[in-house]
Amino acid sequence: MAKERLCQLVTHPFRGFEHPKRVWAWSMYDLANQSFTLIINTLLFGLFFKIVVLGEPAKPGPDFKGSGDFLWSLTVAISLFAVVIMSPIAGAIADFRGTKKRWLVTSGVLCATLTCCLALIPGAPAGQRSTWIMLTAMALYIPANVAFNIGENFLGSFLPEIASRDRMGKASAIGWTMGYVGALTLLIMLVVVAKVFQLNEPARFRPFFVIAGVWFAVMLLPTVRYLPELASRRTIPKGSSAASIAFERLRESLAHARQFRDLVILLTAFLVYGFGVQVIIFFAGVIAKDDFGFGTTQLIIFTLQLTVTAGAAAIIVGLVQDRIGHRRTIGISLAIWIATALGLAFIAHQRDAALRTGATFPSWTIWAVGNGIGFGIGAIGTATRATVGALTPAHRTAEFFGLWGLTYKLAGAIGLLVFGAVRSTLGSTASLITLASFFVIGGVMLLRMDERRGMDAAHAAEQDRDAANPRSPL
Repeated sequence: MAKERLCQLVTHPFRGFEHPKRVWAWSMYDLANQSFTLIINTLLFGLFFKIVVLGEPAKPGPDFKGSGDFLWSLTVAISLFAVVIMSPIAGAIADFRGTKKRWLVTSGVLCATLTCCLALIPGAPAGQRSTWIMLTAMALYIPANVAFNIGENFLGSFLPEIASRDRMGKASAIGWTMGYVGALTLLIMLVVVAKVFQLNEPARFRPFFVIAGVWFAVMLLPTVRYLPELASRRTIPKGSSAASIAFERLRESLAHARQFRDLVILLTAFLVYGFGVQVIIFFAGVIAKDDFGFGTTQLIIFTLQLTVTAGAAAIIVGLVQDRIGHRRTIGISLAIWIATALGLAFIAHQRDAALRTGATFPSWTIWAVGNGIGFGIGAIGTATRATVGALTPAHRTAEFFGLWGLTYKLAGAIGLLVFGAVRSTLGSTASLITLASFFVIGGVMLLRMDERRGMDAAHAAEQDRDAANPRSPL
């Protein structure tokens, strides 16, 4: 039975949805924005920022503790704090004005444009750090990452509109899987381009940034064409403004938090275990190069392997989450994350000890244990997004997914600052142990969530809305 369902998911992924073209168009955005999250955030820009923009050594020794890790984490944190401020307001405005798609497409186009502009960043003079070069890099990267994350929030808010509650897990998994299809394609392209044009050093990464931006813009087109805006546009009452309405809706959401307490529990736990997920996304390339000595080609191939694992994890979650439950699926994912983070900490400690004594260290260990990163990213992302959708009333999707995005970005901002500070002062092993603790604490907090009670609360809120507004399109 499981084998049959797997075959159907692979060969006919959109079967069973009322509007399969909408699901496809929605999932294409996941494929499109993969170029930014993979090439820019995870793989290359962190290294480019440290080595080219800040001028740190390309091969630091085991005892090197520069400020590059902290400055990179600070740059990302600033962008995520901006998203934290913007997300709930933008979500509430979009819900009221019926402009979710406009926000989604605009943020995608802006991110794609700024991604291409990253190629214009000059390098620091040899052995020096230029403040204006660093500020130029930050001025281009920060709004690009803000646009990417705002778009990601609005993409999630369409989930309840394209799939029924009992199919949200499958729809979310399809989107995540499409993203990994895009990642695999991009990584193969990167390997070929790097080999043919000898783009092996961070100073020669700029063409990759252009590739990432162009990919995003082109793959965004199906979303622009086929994903509809279902919400109706309403006029702002006299004496009010979009901002005042947004704050009023946020106030109402907080006032009714008890009604959606299981969603609050989920978001609180997500805030903590999201620390770890965001750290891996933004530091994966840095960790692989600095802690385990990967070159550019090795790094791309390693990421290719993890992407295959992540895609497989997303498919597995799509098959089992709606059957075994949302909380259990997230719990299994967190257990894998904990084991992986502790394994990486042990390997980093053993490798540093070997380098100090001149001994050799088997590289296969990081290739083996590192698969947990891929599985964890593939599973936790789609599982959490589907759970938020299941606990969210349909008439507050953009607003509540804005809160989801706020939580995730706040997790990144705080987690990256903590991780960057620990890594810059105490070293890689201590930072990886800190990473594991994020997942442990988040998993314990998640035990308080009752998903059935949460889904009943969301359904009851929808019924109350329909009773109060019988002609409402939502």
